[in-house]
Amino acid sequence: MTDGPPRRDQVLATALEVFVRFGYRKTSMDDVAQAAEISRPGLYFLFASKQELFRAAVVRALEADLAAAESALSAYEKPETQRLLEAFDHWTGRYLGAMTRDLPAVLEENPTQLSGLADEYPRRFAALIEDALGNPDLAQTLISAAIGIKHQVGTREEFRARMEVAIRVIAER
Repeated sequence: MTDGPPRRDQVLATALEVFVRFGYRKTSMDDVAQAAEISRPGLYFLFASKQELFRAAVVRALEADLAAAESALSAYEKPETQRLLEAFDHWTGRYLGAMTRDLPAVLEENPTQLSGLADEYPRRFAALIEDALGNPDLAQTLISAAIGIKHQVGTREEFRARMEVAIRVIAER
């Protein structure tokens, strides 16, 4: 396998899983290299440090989530409620279970590693929802609902079902 973008993406996806599983401090470059099935020198060829790897893994995940949400919102052939549900599922729904418990802790433990990303990306998602709804107050209400629901449910299916209710309530405006 080459060290080009597909390999880099695979390493970043694996790295995020390892960081979430073990925490930032306890994760070593050896842990990531082993999980990604790459040599340690190969990993260092792609990323000069654990800090660089961590930041790149988080940015990759956030960019992918935003792109998926934006794509869902622009699928105008679908009803607005379905587009909103898909956007929230891409942004929030996939972070249930271990990701819900562990990723926020990893991010809180390492705020300097992410220098502003924890604020920038939620703002960008909120802007997408505000544009879709044309009403910032309704958008923020849905975002607040999603945050609350995420912490109350145990599965992605439960998240989707509860968000569907919240979106229907907003759609009946």
